[in-house]
Order: sequence, then structure tokens, then C-alpha cells
Amino acid sequence: MKFTAVIPARYASTRFPGKPLAILGGKTVIQRVYEQAASVLSEVYVATDDERILSAVEAFGGRAIMTRADHKSGTDRIEEAVEKTGTQADVIINVQGDEPFIQPSQIKTLMALFDDPQTQIGTLGKRFDSMDAVNNPNSPKIVTDHRGFALYFSRSVIPFIRGVESDEWLSHYPFLKHLGVYAYRREVLAEVTRLPQGQLEKAESLEQLRWLENGYRIRVGLTDVETVGIDTPADLERAEQFLAQWT
Repeated sequence: MKFTAVIPARYASTRFPGKPLAILGGKTVIQRVYEQAASVLSEVYVATDDERILSAVEAFGGRAIMTRADHKSGTDRIEEAVEKTGTQADVIINVQGDEPFIQPSQIKTLMALFDDPQTQIGTLGKRFDSMDAVNNPNSPKIVTDHRGFALYFSRSVIPFIRGVESDEWLSHYPFLKHLGVYAYRREVLAEVTRLPQGQLEKAESLEQLRWLENGYRIRVGLTDVETVGIDTPADLERAEQFLAQWT
């Protein structure tokens, strides 16, 4: 089975314009993401809508594809890039352009999910370690069936633990945090980009609910590695501190 990674990277960002080109430990954020993916996969592309990002990727020896500026999601941008590359990959891995610390082990966990032919889409989850984190609506939660297929994603705390004080819930259920990295079988990627938004996605602002609502099976791999995403300049400062400890 052949895998290809595509990294969507826009220049425009409300909270942090130009963050793919921000410098983290002497390298751009996008270069660090690219190098992490390339440590596992031989075929990696950056999908961008900005010539500055394209030039930066090519300057460090990476491969980049120019895509339209009007895509509503990273998934749509990835589909256009995949079409342009003509890759023969069976599975496309969506590595977020603001996750410079994604680990090879996490990418390999995603890849292993596709050993099961019933897996159409793969993603990752990590056990929460505090109820404060569980209660954060910016950290989507996942509930799965006994085989690891997602039943639902929510910004709300799910499931509700009846008859137990909320500060004790973590000892009664393994609450699972969703990490926003995905992999799709090639034909499934093409299909989901043609789906209209559903009520669940609109309500929670979670794109993966569109796929569940249309019957696609999302397999959740487990990781014990925390990601350090960069959404704001303050996140970049924290990433610098993390990098100092990581290297």
C-alpha cells in the first residue's frame, strides 16, 4: 500500500498571518512539518495558495503545489493538490501545516489503521490527563466503538457520567482528545470533498461530522504523544520552549 502526505499551508490567518513562514529554532514552521513527514514517507507535498510559501518550500528542497485561494477547508485544498500531482497513492495523509512536532510514530499509527479494509478515514486520539482539558471546547472529544471506529466527535464533554461528581469523571471513563491529523483512502478523499455541509458540522464547526453524518467510517488510532500546534504568536513562543526541551 502506498501512502502520500500532503500538508495544507495558507499564508492568510486571522490570528497569525504568515505562520507557515514563522521561524522556529532557525527553520520555518513549514520546513519542520515537512521534515517530520518526510522522515516516514518518501512522497510529501505542501499544498499552498501563496507564492511565498511555495518558494520557501522549494528553497529547502521540498515539493509544493499551488492551489486555489478559495478553498473552504484544508481537505478541499488537499484534493486539488492530489489531482495535480497525479500520485498513485492508495492513502493520502493530511498533516497539518501548523504541527511542527508531529511524530513519526503518530504517522505510522495512522498508516497501520488501513491494514483493516473497513477503514475509510483514519485519525488520532489521545487520553486526556485532566478534567480542565476535557472541559475545554477547543479540544474536541471522541467516543468510539469497541473496534476503534468513531461514533461521534464533540466540543462538549462526551460521554456524560451519571451519578458521579464531575471532578471524578476522569477516573471513571477514558476521555479521548481528538488530534486533527487525518488519512483518507484516495477514492474517499475525492468523495468527501463533494459533500455538502450538514447540520452537525454547522452546529459544532467540526468538519469530520460531515463525514460521519454521511456514513463514512473513521478509525481512531491511539497515541500518547501530545501535539504542539501553532495558532498564535504566543503559541510560537511556547513551541520555542518545547523545542529547547525536545532537542
